[in-house]
Amino acid sequence: MNMNASKAIAAGAQPESAAASKRAYRRVVDAPTRALHWLMALCFIGAYLTGDGERWRLVHVTLGYTLVGLGAARLAWGLWGPTPARLKPLWRRAAGLREWVRAAVRGHVNWRLGQNLLLAGSIAALLALMLPLGLSGYASYNEWGGDRLADALEGLHELLANLMLAALLAHLVLVGVVSLQRRRNLVAPMVTGRLPGAGPDLVRQPHRAVAGAVLASVLAFWGWQWHTAPDAALPGAHTAQPAYDAAHDDDDED
Repeated sequence: MNMNASKAIAAGAQPESAAASKRAYRRVVDAPTRALHWLMALCFIGAYLTGDGERWRLVHVTLGYTLVGLGAARLAWGLWGPTPARLKPLWRRAAGLREWVRAAVRGHVNWRLGQNLLLAGSIAALLALMLPLGLSGYASYNEWGGDRLADALEGLHELLANLMLAALLAHLVLVGVVSLQRRRNLVAPMVTGRLPGAGPDLVRQPHRAVAGAVLASVLAFWGWQWHTAPDAALPGAHTAQPAYDAAHDDDDED
């Protein structure tokens, strides 16, 4: 590269850097990370609310399968995606929680560090629970091991679901507390991908096409599940059948 080319690149980089410094925000979370985050939250809450009874069993199973798939996608994005989306720093921070607790017991308490570690720990717990939660649900739904294991698998599935709910609630409380204490909205970056304030962008490419592919895959899977499900598995089928049977019983009596 000659001197003129170097000067041209430097001259072209200066306006871009100056423009970035004048912005009132910086990009910190890419689109796939945000899409996976909110889709996983939606699927877990929906699956938890439809866990009891047969009426919404298809919805519960579909959301559960989707949650496992999204969790696997988030792990893959965290392993091979861009640097800001990597999960290694998260695991590292979560691993430091035990040492922080030991220091706190000895009277050396760093509350700001503790908040960061607890936030990382809650996220790590949510990700770690997804696979065993999905596997236990799949095994219970397909009656692995026969009647002997059916009750045990169902109990394990409910236990893991409650643990994940507790981790989710802890995460929400921590986000709220830290946002209030630091006077900084921690939810906004997971919605807009931006953080107020000048500075360099952590995310150079938003990767919107990847986020769109994730959303399209989820919607396609939901449509396929609904289309291929037997009529008896659709919501409302279990309530409509008794009415149908009762009507025919009346006809038989006549």
